[in-house]
Amino acid sequence: MTGARRSAPRPSLALRITGVIGELMITAGVLLGLFVVWQLWWTDVTAGRIQAQTLADLGWEEPAETVPAVDGLPTGDPPVMAEVPVGEVFATLLVPRFGGDYEVPIVNGVDKRTILDTGNIGHYPETAMPGGLGNFALAAHRTTYSKPFNQIADLQPGDPIIVRTADTWYVYEATESLVVMPSQVEVIAPVPGLMPGEEIPELTERYITLTSCHPMFSARERFITHGVFKYWMPVSAGSPAELTASEGGQ
Repeated sequence: MTGARRSAPRPSLALRITGVIGELMITAGVLLGLFVVWQLWWTDVTAGRIQAQTLADLGWEEPAETVPAVDGLPTGDPPVMAEVPVGEVFATLLVPRFGGDYEVPIVNGVDKRTILDTGNIGHYPETAMPGGLGNFALAAHRTTYSKPFNQIADLQPGDPIIVRTADTWYVYEATESLVVMPSQVEVIAPVPGLMPGEEIPELTERYITLTSCHPMFSARERFITHGVFKYWMPVSAGSPAELTASEGGQ
């Protein structure tokens, strides 16, 4: 008769702990990967759907591609709408440099959850409205939630930045880009660069400012593009030449 079969030795406590830690690390890696997919892809999908629906809900008339002659453009001051309630869509942004099909809703307010995270561009309340004297200042995501300002660093001086309301086109021109710290709020002052507490001079110029996070995938700094107003025209007159001159940017 043979002796009793000896059972295999149990792994040491240290080995068992190492195995548990390994399994936890694998699980954490999977969860981290899923979070990255959600953050970089799924937020674009969901915000893009909301953005498209917002544009559709505007119900604005499609403008004709007719480009009025330069001598036919209005020469007086542009019409300026009153500021709308926070959360209301009042305009769209079109930037040929960002692509021929780029058009994103502009909503009054810059709340992250309700405005920026829905794929919209936010308007800093109490800054100028489109075409108004002072600084029409905007903010949007650069890497997630449909990333409306993903290509902000590609803008060059002279690039058109176009704002449309229900009945008016406002054409601006990019002038400069810079990187600042989040505390440098002077970039959205009525006159860009005017420090907090300084007296606001009589406003004679019309500016636009785009702001987004910098560098990519970080909120450590802000990427800023300034622009100046060029001209306006009614939507009923056709489309700005800057929109029809090229397909997909300059």
